[in-house]
Amino acid sequence: MLPLFAGDTDRVLSFARRAEELGFHGLFAFDHLFPPGAAPDRPSIEAFATLSAIAAVTREPRIGTLVARASLRSPALLGKLAATVDGASGGRMILGVGAGDPGNAPEHITFGLPLLGTDERRSQLVETIGAVRSLFRGEGWEGGAHVPAMPGPLLPPPVTVGGPPIWLGGASDAAVRLAAEHADAWNGWGMGTDRFTRKAAMLREAASVSGRAVEATWGGIVVVGRDGDEVDELMRERGRKGLPTNVWSGTARSLSRWLDELEAAGATWAVLGPGGPTQLESIAVEALHRSSA
Repeated sequence: MLPLFAGDTDRVLSFARRAEELGFHGLFAFDHLFPPGAAPDRPSIEAFATLSAIAAVTREPRIGTLVARASLRSPALLGKLAATVDGASGGRMILGVGAGDPGNAPEHITFGLPLLGTDERRSQLVETIGAVRSLFRGEGWEGGAHVPAMPGPLLPPPVTVGGPPIWLGGASDAAVRLAAEHADAWNGWGMGTDRFTRKAAMLREAASVSGRAVEATWGGIVVVGRDGDEVDELMRERGRKGLPTNVWSGTARSLSRWLDELEAAGATWAVLGPGGPTQLESIAVEALHRSSA
């Protein structure tokens, strides 16, 4: 995960360059107007503008949103942005989308955006995915309850045939079933292995009904220390700063075991959000070089 909440574009770009040098396979952006749970005077850099810059300073990693909130942009604008980043990156874009949750309400209130209920958000998300896929294919969208009809076309089209892969993020059973029916992958954010294993099995079962293959991916904040004492101090520091402490924490060696567990549960990606400004190198040692550990 890119450090967008640092509010420093130079830092974000240098982070991306270093992550590529270390061999990370993907660089992902949160999609928030300010950090969730924080006051509106806390910074957050815009996701798609950032990814366009990342596309220009990297060559190999996939780049994407985790996740773009369907209610922040019209599907036409969302498709246009994703197609542009896909072209700028040479086909490396992954479009992660989600419905959002009640915790996002302060962002909507602060910036005058409409607030929808849970069922409405899910319906809007499904229609958004359908509309964006149609535009990616060079077709129009017939319209629905939340997304109006759009004749298109979307030009220039994405360089990826059919458009970038779409990941659907969400923790509920309903979100998993929606991903099985409409997305290329599902992302479970911040889940423990037992819960992730159950959700991944549910995803496979639901997708198999319609003969689809949908990947299970994990994402979350990880706090990595050299030993137990450092891990404890890093977590105390998070608490002092008012940052969430219900995140994964442990040594670099235990991170390696954690990733093995996720892989055994069926995860094809683990998108790691470093829980501190200096942890990228430590994570890389275990996350990318487990075969030699």
